[in-house]
Amino acid sequence: MSVGEQHDDPLPVVRAADLDDGDALPRWLVDPLWARAAVGVLGGAPKACKSWLALDLAVSVATGTRCLGAFEVDDPGPVLLYMAEDSAAAVKARLAGICRARKLDLAAAPIHVITAPALRLDRGRDQARLRDAVRRHAPRLVVLDPFVRVHRIDENDAGAVSAILGYLRTLQRQLDTAVLVVHHARKNGGAAQAGLTLRGSGDFFAWADSLLHVRRQKEGLLLTIEQRSASAPDPLRLQLIAEDPSCVHLALAGAEAPEEDPSSYLERRLVEALQRAGRPLSRTHLRDELRVRNERVGDALSRLATTGAVIRDGDRWAVPVPLP
Repeated sequence: MSVGEQHDDPLPVVRAADLDDGDALPRWLVDPLWARAAVGVLGGAPKACKSWLALDLAVSVATGTRCLGAFEVDDPGPVLLYMAEDSAAAVKARLAGICRARKLDLAAAPIHVITAPALRLDRGRDQARLRDAVRRHAPRLVVLDPFVRVHRIDENDAGAVSAILGYLRTLQRQLDTAVLVVHHARKNGGAAQAGLTLRGSGDFFAWADSLLHVRRQKEGLLLTIEQRSASAPDPLRLQLIAEDPSCVHLALAGAEAPEEDPSSYLERRLVEALQRAGRPLSRTHLRDELRVRNERVGDALSRLATTGAVIRDGDRWAVPVPLP
């Protein structure tokens, strides 16, 4: 084909100003843990409760209830799970326990579990089968746990890993679903940035829009969050609540845990942000710092102003200065 000759299948190109705004869609799937329709990795060493966190996210997205008892779901909907290392009975028991802890009925939750004995995403046939399942169930979130059980490639082979991750990216873009892959961290990963501790090819870190990393410490579990398009919040301490064997679940640990009422939790965060700043802040500044929807920030500020916990000065908000 000569230069300038027309092709039967040209690349689609539009002006930048004509691109879709996407304003009608929420920014987060679970704020601030996972971006909406994001691909990413939940990583960590073995026995670091990665699967518990994946299931907690799954229940939250499917039911619209707060993940870890604290983090709001902005885009609830069905969930599709493939839990390769647990029996069907074990998966059901864990899900039922998480639901029971939240006073939910598992039977009412749109959580679908792939029960195939094997799923090989390095094979075209299984890629097509997964794509069909996603089309059929239209999940907001697909969980694949763990990555090592969905292929037989060398995880250090960047080309082979990239091919599978590219397939998952295409699945996400074409079918508008988030994809969470549970993956192991390298031994002796040390204190490197969480994404760089993932086992195998560096493509995992480059590919991920959202990345969660769980590590065990003497004090318990530490969750680190990284986002491609948002600032990273401080690490969170988690604990596995197992006093009642019938409703084992993860939660924020100790003093880090928010109040039960999500509105009270947001109000406390707003007051703390204003106290840290020591000066009036705009609603936009607070929204961006706390990564909370503008409407929720406005409602919480109005409630705080009613009680006198904050005061308004034009378009800015502050905590009142105590009288001497």
